[in-house]
Amino acid sequence: MLSHEQKRVWKYVEEGSLLRLKSYLRKHRDLNVNFHRGRRKRSPLHLACRLGDDAVLRLLLKHGADVLYKDRSADTALHIAASRALKHGKTAYDDLVVPLRQSCPEAMNAPNSAGVTPQDLLNWMKHTETAEKSHPPKTDAEKEWLEKLFGECEDEFSETFESYLADDFLPLDEDEEDFGDWADRIRKEYFDKKHAEAQRLAASSSGWKRRKSKPETEQEKQSQKELHEKLQREHKEYLARAARKEEETRQGKKRRYDERCAATFHGSTSTESTKLSYSDIPWPAPRGTVHEMVDVMLHGVDRNDVAVFRKMLLKQQVLWHPDKFSQRCEARLEEKDKQRILDTVKGLSQELNRLAQSLRI
Repeated sequence: MLSHEQKRVWKYVEEGSLLRLKSYLRKHRDLNVNFHRGRRKRSPLHLACRLGDDAVLRLLLKHGADVLYKDRSADTALHIAASRALKHGKTAYDDLVVPLRQSCPEAMNAPNSAGVTPQDLLNWMKHTETAEKSHPPKTDAEKEWLEKLFGECEDEFSETFESYLADDFLPLDEDEEDFGDWADRIRKEYFDKKHAEAQRLAASSSGWKRRKSKPETEQEKQSQKELHEKLQREHKEYLARAARKEEETRQGKKRRYDERCAATFHGSTSTESTKLSYSDIPWPAPRGTVHEMVDVMLHGVDRNDVAVFRKMLLKQQVLWHPDKFSQRCEARLEEKDKQRILDTVKGLSQELNRLAQSLRI
């Protein structure tokens, strides 16, 4: 099971957050970056190659990432880098293959479970480039014949190289997408689209200047105006979707919290003898801070309505008061988690008391 620190490293690599990853690794110099996650059992170095992020790749190498570390198919990061170079050409080769090869030359000849080495993949790339340069453009009839021939050979080809070429269409991990991941993905898609539109518009403007054409026509001005309005609408739609998704997520957390509280603290007597580990306690946000937990507890309560808010706050204060919690649950706590549980309960109680005190000011 991954530690909190390893999950944070994976998150930063997946997001391409170079500066945050660099700062985090500087603070955790002893953190081992050679771990795997997901059904493919890939390491952060595999993930960086999969995403084509050469800056993150070099940072991981600097912090001890093992180029010979293998995933479930016995692929090293160099297999992933070579397959990306096979699809994207010299840029991917220079960005990914070169630093990995320099860091660990012997990885070039490390076979995977199919017996394919990174060098085999690079040789295939060289063979393809040579064939393209040595043959003149083909006629439609030749192309049609080659397509049929390729169809006949497709099964044989897939046994060796298709697993790499199809890799871009496979999920990075089998974990369920949470709100943060969803919002980041939608935001990235929106800004990628906006950037592409801006590039197209800039290219068109540049073409007009080079041709020294007449000033913008009314039709061109209208087209730019419509594009600008379209981008504004899409941005508003994104913000609205993000707000709805966040509210749904927060409501779901509050509902699950209430249900778990009822089952744990007010359940049947048959559960009273069941031992409770840290994960069995109905924390509002199991991996969150004390402030995040309190936000979940009090979600949906109008803080401007002081009477209602004070009533809900009092209910939570009673529920998480250290003495009352100990009376209800201390005998059932797992010994290895007992102190951690009590410390978290104390932190929650203090934060709730602070809020209650602020209402009296």
